Amino acid sequence: MRPSLTHIALHCEDLDATIAFYRDYCGMHVSHERADAGGRVVWMSEPGKEHDFVFVLIPGGSHRPQAENDYSHLGFALPSREAVDEIAARAKADGILAWPPRQEAYPVGYYCGIRTPDGNVVEFSHDQPLGPGAGETMLAHADA
Repeated sequence: MRPSLTHIALHCEDLDATIAFYRDYCGMHVSHERADAGGRVVWMSEPGKEHDFVFVLIPGGSHRPQAENDYSHLGFALPSREAVDEIAARAKADGILAWPPRQEAYPVGYYCGIRTPDGNVVEFSHDQPLGPGAGETMLAHADA
């Protein structure tokens, strides 16, 4: 039997602010919520993917600022360069832009990074061989 990746669990300093970030910036929604001994535990997922992969948000974390050369992140695909630019401009206005938009060689593509309320970085990218449109991206680079 081969294991299947189902979730990532993240401790959160401010659970409500973290929920709002993933809802407002990533389009995720709360797919499960419960109380346990540690407080409220929330599962967030992309619409339609509630049974495939979730973020489990657990209260009680601390802010984790990343060093400038630490590229640890969670990644989300966007449909265009313009969408990356739009989300970067919004994050800059909100004071949470970690990496301004930049173009890297395939397979990295065009991306920016945004800080969550806990200090983690979320990357928003276009033209990577992952996520929506990945098949077209791979074909375009195979033909190049």
